[in-house]
Amino acid sequence: MILKTIRTVTVAVLAMVGVSASAQDLLASQAPIDKKMRAIDSVALQRQIQKEMMEYPGFALYPNWVNDRVHVYGNVAMPDSFTIDLKGFCMPTEHRKITSKYGPRRRRMHKGVDVKVYIGDTIRSAFDGKVRVVNYERRGYGKYVVIRHDNGLETIYGHLSKQLVGENQIVKAGEPIGLGGNTGRSTGSHLHFETRFLGQDIDPTKMFDFPNQDIVADTYTYYKPGSRKGSKGSAGSEIRYYRVRKGDTLSKIAARQGVSVSRICQLNGITRRTILRIGQVLRFS
Repeated sequence: MILKTIRTVTVAVLAMVGVSASAQDLLASQAPIDKKMRAIDSVALQRQIQKEMMEYPGFALYPNWVNDRVHVYGNVAMPDSFTIDLKGFCMPTEHRKITSKYGPRRRRMHKGVDVKVYIGDTIRSAFDGKVRVVNYERRGYGKYVVIRHDNGLETIYGHLSKQLVGENQIVKAGEPIGLGGNTGRSTGSHLHFETRFLGQDIDPTKMFDFPNQDIVADTYTYYKPGSRKGSKGSAGSEIRYYRVRKGDTLSKIAARQGVSVSRICQLNGITRRTILRIGQVLRFS
């Protein structure tokens, strides 16, 4: 009886081996489907995707994850526009003095801002994210850290005296990531701070207000260069915002941002007599 059973199983196995791949596909397609199991698989897949998105900030935006250098995106396809959520931020340093602005400097582009800090001062992550690069450049950033954030931004912290995080580490907004320093191409202790979207540099002061230790608005919309509202185009084509603080008046805001009170009123549908609320967001360009 046992021998007969073994013979039957052997024949069945050989028969399956002899079935072509296309026939196996046909058999599989005719097999009954366990709907409950399919639902379980679907839930498991969704959970896995959510887990990967949490561990890999910018999951749907960035083409790769490379740990060896800052500039790795080449000719990546840029969206026409993308709104970056700035809520849940932390200022990278408590210091307020900008010693060098974003823009052309000594025949080359300064792609961030320099904030005066002292050696050993705590430098913090601006948003939740994942550390992509922890590296050293003798003639550049010195000791630096690059973090990719859940909101699509990448931030760079340069000239550190010490890095406190490792590559692929998950960090929270406000978590210490390094100490202020004077390493690399630097003539005095300071923090070189950059904000980038898919490798494209953005003036950090369009998002971070260092003197007031706050963000400029709850969101910032990036426009692809050359698009109708390209963020690298003329100043008049860029949409910029300001969040009202204690003691602000329309005239103070206008003077600070270099626009007229009439222009602010026109862009926001208000009048000179409108009472401003703390936290109110005004468009000024």
